[in-house]
Amino acid sequence: MTGRPAGTPYWDPAELPSQPTLHGVVTADVAVVGAGLAGLSCAYHLAERSPGLDIAVVDAAGPAAGASGRGTGLLGPRAGPALDRAVRRHGPHAARLMHRAGEQAVRDVLALCARLGVPGGPCPGDQLMAARSPAGLTALARQARAARELGLDIPVLTAADVRARVGVPYRAALLHRPAATLDPAALTGALARACAGKGVRFYGRSPLLAVRPGDLVGPELVLPHGRLYAGQAVLAVNSAAGALDLPVGTVLPLEVYAVATEPLSRAAYEALGGPAGHAVVDAVPLAPYFRLLPDRGLVAGGGTATVPGGLGAPGLQARRERAWARLEDWLRSLHPGLARVRVTHRWSGRIGMTGDDLPVVGPVQGLPDVWYIGGCCGHGLALSVAHGAHVAAALLGEPAPGEPLPWHRSRAPRLPVRGPGRSLLRGYVDTLGRVARHAC
Repeated sequence: MTGRPAGTPYWDPAELPSQPTLHGVVTADVAVVGAGLAGLSCAYHLAERSPGLDIAVVDAAGPAAGASGRGTGLLGPRAGPALDRAVRRHGPHAARLMHRAGEQAVRDVLALCARLGVPGGPCPGDQLMAARSPAGLTALARQARAARELGLDIPVLTAADVRARVGVPYRAALLHRPAATLDPAALTGALARACAGKGVRFYGRSPLLAVRPGDLVGPELVLPHGRLYAGQAVLAVNSAAGALDLPVGTVLPLEVYAVATEPLSRAAYEALGGPAGHAVVDAVPLAPYFRLLPDRGLVAGGGTATVPGGLGAPGLQARRERAWARLEDWLRSLHPGLARVRVTHRWSGRIGMTGDDLPVVGPVQGLPDVWYIGGCCGHGLALSVAHGAHVAAALLGEPAPGEPLPWHRSRAPRLPVRGPGRSLLRGYVDTLGRVARHAC
């Protein structure tokens, strides 16, 4: 490890707009709570389509401080549950629609990066959903069959095909396109700067405490040092919905982990795909995955997820250390050239999970003129940007361009997150992690 403290992500959003703390009474036409990709995408598309709109973005910390700046930068078309489960739960038409929406979301992010001039830009490349274990091969076979029956172009790669791309002995893979890797904090920061350039106001270090109907029109947002009254509000707060007691069902916070390394040797870098920009995700849920970095480093994530019990929960740091250690051991097993590679960054972030693996993007019941966005279940890089654009269009009264998607809804299923139920959930997630690590 370097001198960087544990928890410091590899990414740096660089220059950000001014973000004073909100004090006193403030008004806006639209208030966006959450300066991550979903909230900033919503603010950006609102300002782009309606230049005279008064928009205020409020965040508990600032842009890219949460999950949007702490991800691993895998941009792929995954949306909702795996294809075979999507067919079983929602039918073939909806499953095909969901996958097509994921593909379009990737294309839209690539176009947005070009428009904003995101520093470093995305690195277009293949995303391989690969398998080394019998469980992974079974999962791949089910998804390949579903893709074929749905008429989707998701080629099957043999072990030789995989090794021609990345020198890791996976036994098979599915090839997902379009896909890319990018710096998630750079995209978030570029969106924030673009919003500020369009007149959007930012307030940082202003956590939302409560939201309630206003006296005349629109919601009232209660903050530690003031009130924000808006005609409309978007709560892009992901798993913080539970703490705010929002009636959006259960969006469970899960803490997930990542590490980044020093630059690899030229031989190891080329063997793992080099500048082609491939990302490899194991087919077993929660299993580790990796991608390469422009500086020849490697980022690995997954392998462990925990249901947090609060920042001061006993044993939290010890659980993080174990998760990072497992990831380090796994990445060193990928290729002989990684046996002594030095890990330079270790960090974690919180994602929002739902009981049916579908996001929640819709109006909040009981709160007129308030929308919620969250629950991307770890696949939020492309989907968050798409969700923000969708909500912006809805707030402006624009007709939806296509059929409603299964995640255009106001609530997710409820899960038992209090009392004994929380211990059961934690045990279930821990079991998934053990199964995933054993399979890899």
